[in-house]
Amino acid sequence: MIVRPEEPRDHAAVAAVHRAAFGPEGGTVAAVVEGLRPGRPESLVAEVDGAVVGHVMTGRNLLDAPPRLVDVGVLSPLGVLPEFQRRGVGTALVAAAREAAARRGWPALFLEGDPAYYAGRGFRAAGELGFRRPSLRIPPAAFQVVLLDDWEGWMTGTLVYDRVFWDLDAVGLRQG
Repeated sequence: MIVRPEEPRDHAAVAAVHRAAFGPEGGTVAAVVEGLRPGRPESLVAEVDGAVVGHVMTGRNLLDAPPRLVDVGVLSPLGVLPEFQRRGVGTALVAAAREAAARRGWPALFLEGDPAYYAGRGFRAAGELGFRRPSLRIPPAAFQVVLLDDWEGWMTGTLVYDRVFWDLDAVGLRQG
């Protein structure tokens, strides 16, 4: 397996990964990727035998900290083809995303996700560290963060998502 930057030739395969990984929500996730792609500094794929089997994006969002706005990263989305899950693909993509965020100088990398999965990859409940969710639809345990080298103690506050997440209503959990 190799992790490399996404290329234009990968777009259809990336959409297929998210459709397969997210089931009924896969079309929305693929639309989020399309909407975020122009402004995303890091879009990475995992490739096995020449085929794209996983994808992750990280991008600049804002933290509304008391003294000023702070550029932070958001890891979203992360998807792996079901037949390649539990084989280290997601872990490799998350590690690459963390490295990319640190290279950008972002002090923190946020996500919405399963705490049981992401805790093993260095993420913690963000609320416990003084961060506020961008939406009450995000369960507190799912709102997670990893603090990076450039983080300073005053950098707490409310995460402000990129507009694409709001335009596609792709924030938090929807009630039935």
